[in-house]
Amino acid sequence: MAAMPWWLSILIGVIGYIAIRHGIGWYFGAVNNPYTSGLGKLAAGGIYAPLAWVLLIVCWLAAIGSFISRRRRRRNLLDSQTGIDSLRQMNWRQFEQLAGEAFRRQGYVVDETGLGGADGGIDLILRKDGQTTLVQCKQWQNWQVGVKVVREMYGLLVHHKAAAVKIVALGDYTSDARRFAQGKPIELIHGGELIATVRSLQKTRARAMSPLDTPLALSGSMVAGLLLIAGLSPSTPTAPPSVVVSPGVTRTMYRPRPPILPRPVTAPTPHTQATIYVSDSQNDAELREWKKRNAESMKILEKTTKEMPLR
Repeated sequence: MAAMPWWLSILIGVIGYIAIRHGIGWYFGAVNNPYTSGLGKLAAGGIYAPLAWVLLIVCWLAAIGSFISRRRRRRNLLDSQTGIDSLRQMNWRQFEQLAGEAFRRQGYVVDETGLGGADGGIDLILRKDGQTTLVQCKQWQNWQVGVKVVREMYGLLVHHKAAAVKIVALGDYTSDARRFAQGKPIELIHGGELIATVRSLQKTRARAMSPLDTPLALSGSMVAGLLLIAGLSPSTPTAPPSVVVSPGVTRTMYRPRPPILPRPVTAPTPHTQATIYVSDSQNDAELREWKKRNAESMKILEKTTKEMPLR
């Protein structure tokens, strides 16, 4: 991950976080299966959130490492070259990076694809003034670049509809390769031309800085990623619990409302007070019947109860 462009690691981290934190719950929740739906609810509740954060942090640490190494390479790799012997001491990957930095300082936007590895292919893609140029780097110290390599790059030019092709070699080219490149948009750069270009760039110290090469771009991308993550994680109210009645059928449980207690009504009497509860739900007819029975009961109570002597 640290060998990738830093912005690609940022993007992979955000996509991976969203896939783990929200994608798993959405997928299993959409499947009409009582067993996987339970897993989907756990995922939606955040059971996989720590794993998502770990992936995000790892990818972003790799992005920071890629950003730092790229700036260090720009500062040291090209400026430290002294001649053809220092170029021979590089490995093939460093040779590609040196060529990319040289083109970058000439105003190109450089993509270090590395599709061909150590043996060949498209190593760099240059963009400038709306045109695309394909570059292959050959750090062969004991062989000249032959016509086969030039023909392959010309085929890639036609296939990708590029504007031109550049082949950068530490050594030189065969006569057949030079004849094949004549009249075609193919530039053959040998080691002497490369070191002359490097020395010229060391003197002028022209450092074309892309907007993606600034710390502001790195920090801004991280902040944008965190805002996107926060926007996808709104706070939602807790739903009432559900009980599985049978596979595929659920019933929502609600807490029962507390019962409405009747309000007390006090009826005064000459000797005592009786408290009788009347329900709020009684209608007028029931209330009149209750009052009638209550009056009759009070008359019977007065006749059968002796008066208590006053002290």
